[in-house]
This record gives sequence, structure tokens and C-alpha cells, in this order.
Amino acid sequence: MTELRNIEADLWRFRGRVVAAGVLVLLCFVLLASRLVYLQVVRHEDLAEQAENNRTAVVPIVPNRGLIVDRNGVVLATNYSAYTLEITPSKAGPLDEVIDGLATVVDIQPRDRRRFKKLVDESKSFESLPIRTRLSDEEVARFAAQRFRFPGVEIKARLFRNYPFGPLASHVIGYIGRINQKEKEDIQGSEDEANYRGTEYIGKLGVEQSFERQLHGITGVEQMETSAGGRAVRRLASHPATPGNTVMLSIDIKLQKLVEDLFGDRRGALVALDPKTGEVLAFVSKPTFDPNLFVDGIDQENWQALNESPDKPLLNRALRGTYPPGSTYKPFMALAALETGKRTPQQSIQDPGYFMFGNHRFRDDKEGGHGTVDMYKSIVQSCDTYYYMLANDMGVDLIHDELQKFGFGALTGIDIFGEVRGILPSTEWKRNAYKRPEQKRWYSGETISLGIGQGYNNFTMLQLALATGVLANNGVKMKPHLVRQVVDVVSRESRDTLHEIKAEQIAKASNIAVINHALVGVNVEGTGAASFRGAGYVAAGKTGTAQVVTIKQNEKYDASKMSERNRDHALYMAFAPAEAPQIALAMVVENAGWGGAAAAPIARRVFDYWLMQQYPSEQDMAAVQVGQAQLPVGTPRKVSEVPGLPDLAQGQLPPRPSGR
Repeated sequence: MTELRNIEADLWRFRGRVVAAGVLVLLCFVLLASRLVYLQVVRHEDLAEQAENNRTAVVPIVPNRGLIVDRNGVVLATNYSAYTLEITPSKAGPLDEVIDGLATVVDIQPRDRRRFKKLVDESKSFESLPIRTRLSDEEVARFAAQRFRFPGVEIKARLFRNYPFGPLASHVIGYIGRINQKEKEDIQGSEDEANYRGTEYIGKLGVEQSFERQLHGITGVEQMETSAGGRAVRRLASHPATPGNTVMLSIDIKLQKLVEDLFGDRRGALVALDPKTGEVLAFVSKPTFDPNLFVDGIDQENWQALNESPDKPLLNRALRGTYPPGSTYKPFMALAALETGKRTPQQSIQDPGYFMFGNHRFRDDKEGGHGTVDMYKSIVQSCDTYYYMLANDMGVDLIHDELQKFGFGALTGIDIFGEVRGILPSTEWKRNAYKRPEQKRWYSGETISLGIGQGYNNFTMLQLALATGVLANNGVKMKPHLVRQVVDVVSRESRDTLHEIKAEQIAKASNIAVINHALVGVNVEGTGAASFRGAGYVAAGKTGTAQVVTIKQNEKYDASKMSERNRDHALYMAFAPAEAPQIALAMVVENAGWGGAAAAPIARRVFDYWLMQQYPSEQDMAAVQVGQAQLPVGTPRKVSEVPGLPDLAQGQLPPRPSGR
């Protein structure tokens, strides 16, 4: 059977298919050409940049952190380089298995595991995190031989902060630690964000925190050509990092060590300053802590020991500890009375040994009283009754207004963070401090105890030292500061902070002279005389004892019947030499009792060092540490002959930490 076909129709269908195929091919070529134009012309710059980025990597160069030195150039905080073993979680296998394997090559302790786990929780998976720091050369060699077994693990050389003298002056210097999540959030979006790329550490306390910008330096960048596997091939360009500046403190580290040694195991604080400039010469808080513990990330055991200790070693008592000033407050009350005309130097009272207010008897510390008491005698013999009466005559608000001028109950503005105001009470303060109406009311009887530095009064030793400096400086108040200079490491130019400090006259020199005459009397014939007998200079001062717990009206204080932490605090404020003061100080020894016995002896040794370059004998040092020596015992040593003091030769540091 013959098949009939329409040749013409088949031909048209074939031609249509050819045309369709041709159009499709043409369309594909148009699309390819369009894409080529888009990639080569429209997105040329963008893609060229991406290609360059794939070929190169920009690596931040972390700057060397600046040094912290004392007024004589002794280095208190420096850096050293060491190897660390680091894991990048996103590139490594199961972390527990990786760490178990690494433990067969290098020494990894349980505390290293706990610290690493904490870092993992706080960081991103692509960040390189240290599992071990300060590797020995032998450990580095062992890992290098086994490196192929551990993808995502590598050895890096890093700079570590080192505090050569450990706990000495730790509350002043502070420490650095890893940047936490909150600090990262604060840095992001700030003008410092670029400067912290690649940086893992930041100042956490003291000068390290307050002068972070000056110490951190400027981060550099390095452009590297990389292989397809991401390994560096060669350096294309480099902009070096600028090291942080050197921060010179005003403290004398030898004086600081002397005071910390004199305190021994006792708790307390001391602030010594130059009254003419406001430079802080010693800033002591006892007990202290070792800031080196925080550099790598403190382990749980050490953190728990520091954080849960009843002695609170992390509390900066000089800056944040508040105490009733006790009788050290009396000279300022007397000066306020002179300034306001409430008393004259000659005006006297009769002291029967108590002051009656309503049906309440405010007792003097001397049974039978001091007899006839003028202003001089009230300070020298520390007559409570005189100041009960004075406080009653002045009233709480006048006391507040006058004493605030000296810096009580206000921030001094010192150049480290964390200062507290303390409490200088007033009727307004009480209204704001309490909630219930009966608590908001100020009762007249509450004013009486303010006169002897008790009641609601609570101040820092920094505030008391500032006020003492006003007396030593003829009524001129100088803002205290810890940093003397900031030295630019590139230009070597130094910025002296002294020109930024403004002087303020807050009391008449004639009234200051009356008070200072009495303060000299305290150390000649009064409550401080036992400690300053035979001194080669004349010192002015005032002892103080502050109650920790309230004693009932008819009870007598007996330290032997009280627990150690409920006993009175011992306080002392002083300056020397009286005729031309070079140093002023305020201090507290917690729960040590009478200021003349526990605190004044420490001040005597401080003045002997600063004015006469005399250092206590070993026998004398041991006696003062337990509160059993008022006058120096044994032959004083020359400062240059005392072993263990920081070396004044710059660059001569104790060896950096080795091993773990």
C-alpha cells in the first residue's frame, strides 16, 4: 500500500523548526552577550574587588599595649611574647575529642578546659580561642610534630600583659581581661570599632581601664596574598601598628610597698598625696590581689577565692570603701565653726563628761570630762562634748554646706573610674534616701553625733585625704590625680596633667592656722604624741576611732568581748612637715581600735621614708604589722639598702612568668 505524503507541508514544518532553533540559539547568544556585558562592564569594579579580596586578605596588626610606670620610671605593667595553643571551633572536630587528643601532646589541666568552655560560650565559632597559654619550647616542638592530627588547631605567638610586682598596687594599676559581650556591643558602632579589630583584651580596672585609649595604641593592617587554600603567600602592603602610650603615675612604688607591708594582714586603706599639686603618692587598699590571674582569664578556683573571701580583696577600699571618720572629723568641724562665726578660738565650754539632749546623754570618752575646753584643747585632747555642742548649734544643713567644701560627700574627680560619694547627711539627703514619711524626717537628736564623725557620716579615705590636703595647703583645694604624665611613644612628647588641675581657695588662711596649730599639738602633747616622739620633723595630725556597731547608752565599749569585725576602726589624718607640708595622708585600719595605737604608727614610718629616706628596721616592721610599736624600734635602714624593693633602673624587671 503506497503512503501518500505532503512534501510541501513537511518542508514548512522543517523550516519552522530550523527557524525556531535559530531564534533559540540567537536568544542564547544574546543572553550570553548581555551577561558578558553586565559582568565585564556594569559590575567590573565590584567583581574585580571581589577577585582581589579572594586573592588577598587584610589582617589587623594588634598594637603593643603601653607601659605603666611610677613617678620614678619603675615599670609596673609591661608586655611579653609567648606561644599559645588555639582552637577554631568551626574548623575543628568535636571539641571534647580534640582536647583529649591535645592533652596527650601538651599539658592541659581541668582549669584550662573550664576556661576554654567559658570562652566558647562567650565567643563566635569562627574565632580562634586559646586552650593553653605560655607554652614551653618543648611543648611547641611536640605539637609541631603532631600538627597534622589536629585540623583547626594552631600555635600562635601573642603578647601577654605582665604585672612584674604582682599584688603590689593592684587596685591602682588594675588589670586587663578578654573583651566580654557587653564590651563588644559598646565597641560596635563606636569610633573605636576599627581600632579593636583583632584585639581580644581590654582594661578592666584601675588605670588599665580609665586610660584604655592611651594604653591601647592604634591597630595596624597588613595586606597578604593568599593561596586558594587560604594560606599566606607573600606580603603585599603593610601599615604598622602604633604602640600605646606610656602612662606615668604619680605614685612612688617604694612608698606604696612600704605602706602595704606595714599593714601586714590587716584590712584598711591609706591615701597619701602632695597637698600643693594633688599628686597621689600612695593609694593603698588592703588586702590586694594578683592582677596576673586575670590576664589569661581567671580560673574558677581563684575567682571563687577572691569573690567569696570575707576580706573582700577585690574591693578598692581607698576609692569605694566608706567609713565613719570619727574624731578625724573634728578639725573640719572646728574650721567650719570659725568660718561661720559659730565659735572663736578662745571661746570655752565646761565639759562634765557628757552632753544632755532631751533625756538622752551623749557621753564623752573621758569620764568626768575635760574641764574647761577651748578650740585648741578640744582638738588636742579630742573632747567629744565640745563637738556635741557645736553640732547642735550649727544644725545639720549648715554642717553639710560647710563640710561639703572640703570634698566630703562629693566625688573628688580623681582620674580613675569607680569612685563613690559616701554620705554627708542633710535634711534633703534624708528626704531622698528613705521612703516612709517618718523616716524622711530629720530629728534634732540625729545632729549631735555628726559633730564627732559618727551618725550617718560615711566617707572614703580619698575624701579625707583631700580634706587634709586643704589644711596642709593653707585652705587651697587641689584635685587629686594618679596620672602624672602621658608620654607619646612616637614623638616622645609628654602631656603633663598638672596644668589641668585647678586650685580652689575654700577657707581663710588665718582660720587654717588656728586649726593647724592644734593639729601640731596633737602630735606633741595629745593623742598622737606617742608615735611622733623624737621625729626629725614636726608633724600635724588627728587620731580617730569610729564605731562599727552601736553601743547601748549605759554600756561601755569592751573590744575583748566583741568579734573582731565588730570592733572599732582606727583612723588617722596628718601632714608633714607642719611648717611647709610635702605630704598629707588619711588612713583607716579596720577593726583595729584606737587610731593613736594602730594607725598613727604607720603614718610615722611613711613620713620618715618620704622626708628622711628612712626605712623601718625588720624588727620595727614586724612590730608595726601587728600593732605593737608606736615609736620606731631598731636602727632605721637606708632605702637603698632594703632588699626586695622595686629597682629604680628602668628596664630591669623581674623575669616574666614561665611555663604555666
